Amino acid sequence: MQFLDDSLFPETQDKLVITVAPYGPEWEPADFPEDIPVSMDEHVQKAVDCYNAGATVLHVHVREEDGKGSKRLSKFNELLGRLRVAVPDMILQVGGSISFSPEGEGASAKWLSDDTRHMLAELDPKPDQVTIAINTNQMNVVELMTEADYAGTSFTRPAVHEAYREMTVPAGPGWVEEHLKRLQASGIQPHFQLATVAQLETVERLVRRGAYTGPLNVTWVAIGGGFDGPSPYSMMEFIRRVPDGACLTLETIMRNVLPVNTMAIAMGLHARCGIEDNLWGRKGERMTSVQQVEQVVRVARELGREVATAKEARAIYKIGTRYRNADETLARLGWAPNRAHGQRGVPLRQPA
Repeated sequence: MQFLDDSLFPETQDKLVITVAPYGPEWEPADFPEDIPVSMDEHVQKAVDCYNAGATVLHVHVREEDGKGSKRLSKFNELLGRLRVAVPDMILQVGGSISFSPEGEGASAKWLSDDTRHMLAELDPKPDQVTIAINTNQMNVVELMTEADYAGTSFTRPAVHEAYREMTVPAGPGWVEEHLKRLQASGIQPHFQLATVAQLETVERLVRRGAYTGPLNVTWVAIGGGFDGPSPYSMMEFIRRVPDGACLTLETIMRNVLPVNTMAIAMGLHARCGIEDNLWGRKGERMTSVQQVEQVVRVARELGREVATAKEARAIYKIGTRYRNADETLARLGWAPNRAHGQRGVPLRQPA
């Protein structure tokens, strides 16, 4: 991404899109009973409250009535149907992991099978987005957590802690290409959740081969444990490599969330918060998802950055837009064109 002399002026930046992840599938309801929804009514009310606070993208997971993360697409269909009525303009973004919670004490925390995740393209009503991981990768979500971060939660149980420490993201090349094919055929926009520049490079190759032809919405996921950590050096290199026509959100973990979101807001990027990422405000003080959204809105106002409405967020994310082919996608995103047969030197973008 390019930064011109006036790029840090809020009046030159897109309005801020706030993603909220309020369902926290890694936590048990007893970990934060004041804020973890269990019933379907509670799921819907949480979305309404986050929307009213200023969030315009809802990262969707759902629980069974016993509080365990649901792996049933019928539950997702039920929730999506109710959300379309309760928050009709909000961008509904289903977490592509579905539920990675372990089934029982000592069980592995793992994502569902490839075939089951492909079925996300068949959700009805369809979400606006499904998140997609690129390249099979370690996802040790506890590596950056301190004991204070998970004090009083299920993560203090050794078996649960170990399950999440050993978790991996299954996202091999064959699955990724098939998943992109199915999502695009269903009119669902993929939202790329990327851990490193190497994964961003893979996305560029997918675009160059025509495996993905559409707007590029990316989240840099800086949670450590096989992903980048929240180092500003890693962050700025990732930002530098993202093409100018993409839309970039920054995500991290626990008390890194606020400073990283503040940097995102200042640089014209977009923010994500919620209890899936963070339980805390000031050290030792729990913070609900709604409170986190309100905090992001306050920071944006202090910096002079306007917060997007849901309809404006849809335009910024280019929901519903597709491009004809790889050439158009590369041009729209600001990547150099593919090399023509026999062409030497660096292929340059042609003037319109």
